Amino acid sequence: MIEPSPEKKELLVFLLSDGTGETVDKMVRAALTQYLDPRFRIVRYKSIRSMEQVDAVLEEAARLSAVVVYTAVSEVVRGAVKEGLKRFPEVSSVDLLGPILDIFSTVFHLNPSAKPGLLHEVNEQYFRRIEAMEFSVKQDDGSHPENLHRADIILVGVSRTSKTPLSIYLSHKGFKVANVPLIKGIDPPQVLFDTDQSKIIGLIIDPEALAKIRRERLVRMGRDPAGDYASIQHIREEIEWSRQLFSRNRRWPVFNVTNKALEETASEIERVLASKQKLPKVN
Repeated sequence: MIEPSPEKKELLVFLLSDGTGETVDKMVRAALTQYLDPRFRIVRYKSIRSMEQVDAVLEEAARLSAVVVYTAVSEVVRGAVKEGLKRFPEVSSVDLLGPILDIFSTVFHLNPSAKPGLLHEVNEQYFRRIEAMEFSVKQDDGSHPENLHRADIILVGVSRTSKTPLSIYLSHKGFKVANVPLIKGIDPPQVLFDTDQSKIIGLIIDPEALAKIRRERLVRMGRDPAGDYASIQHIREEIEWSRQLFSRNRRWPVFNVTNKALEETASEIERVLASKQKLPKVN
């Protein structure tokens, strides 16, 4: 085999990880941005869990004069790498996580979980929350009813029964939430009744409390609060109409949100739905 000239020889960096390898990959790539040299090539070895796997990587690194950069949360894997490096002293290496874990354990008197891939799990949770928030915003106030089947939770209630704030709060916890407004005398979209009924939650509120909320909202918007929207008589008729709808659909749990914090109502919703259906696991 003809060796490439020094000017063209690849500069190899082997990434070794007992997890997905994403952490070491990002850190090495950040470091390599400081070197304007196209010869660098990264080779990634992930899910390394045994001495045999470690030795195979180190042997290849020794043969090709590669630098080994590794992240291993497992003490067994880190120990295997350290032992392997004794057999291949010509291999240059960097341990990115070991010194940090050792210092945290010593100073804070804590033991790491030593479970590979936790950062990847955290990232998945983060992106699931982002997806849930985007979905819930898009589905606010009855928009896109054709997507109701994709929701984890569907909130229904008359105007100003905390549907939107609850939707946003629950979406931050990773739930895809749709909300459908109830308007007296107008049947909800048929798709609401065609979708999984175990997802649906009814929201109710005391008429006097709702009248106050609506009046204050109209004043903030610079509108006349004397119309039907904030009229106590009209509101009582709306509430009664929604109660009749709920009584015809007895599979829908109904929550009274009067003077309740969002967190309290959200926890009650989660608890009830968890007993009825398999909600997605969130943290």
